[in-house]
Amino acid sequence: MALLTIQELSLGYESHAIVEGLNFAVNEGDYLCIVGENGSGKTTLMKTLLHLQEPVSGRIVIGEGLKKNEIGYLPQQTLVQRDFPASVSEIVLSGCQARSGLRPFYSAQEKQLAQENMQRMGISSLARRCYRELSGGQQQRVLLARALCATRRILLLDEPVAGLDPWVTAEMYQLITELNQEGVTIIMISHDIEAAVRYASHILHISSASVFFGTRAEYLESEVGKLFLMQQKGSEM
Repeated sequence: MALLTIQELSLGYESHAIVEGLNFAVNEGDYLCIVGENGSGKTTLMKTLLHLQEPVSGRIVIGEGLKKNEIGYLPQQTLVQRDFPASVSEIVLSGCQARSGLRPFYSAQEKQLAQENMQRMGISSLARRCYRELSGGQQQRVLLARALCATRRILLLDEPVAGLDPWVTAEMYQLITELNQEGVTIIMISHDIEAAVRYASHILHISSASVFFGTRAEYLESEVGKLFLMQQKGSEM
């Protein structure tokens, strides 16, 4: 069943489109990686999927049973956010805000959910620690636990391994894969094309010249996929 269906979507600012004619669907259980050159519109697409920005044209159809406030989001961190002076448990629990509505307090059920997600991410022992005192990998686990408090169904991740060392990067990819295997639908922006084609079930490639959407196998056989992989490997040499 499609959780999100994108129909003739054009993205941009002040009626100026930077990406036009996007058409794709994200089904329950998919692991979609969004790849492409810098400035191609990947983050703009994610903000539009989250209804943080209006599209220039086109439609985003939300699947039956999925509410706008049931989409978990892990954004790229800024330096200010990394220095946030709250405890781990407070940050994770804040993921329940969409559930609590206008209530000025969290319910026992929401507090239990936060504890379960901290345990799920292996950070229960950090509950009382100040967020800004944590390592980059620990902070990302906290933000993943927070995002899971907002949803059990779909997570949008914007460069979740940016700035992490190789060991922690591998751990983070493993965590995301395990969540997907448990039934959480993943939509992730990634500059790591090798990881994208290793873990994703589907690839959305956005560039100024063209747009590709298909399965991982189809992408690996496509001209745009072969060229992009070659370019990425060349830039690393």
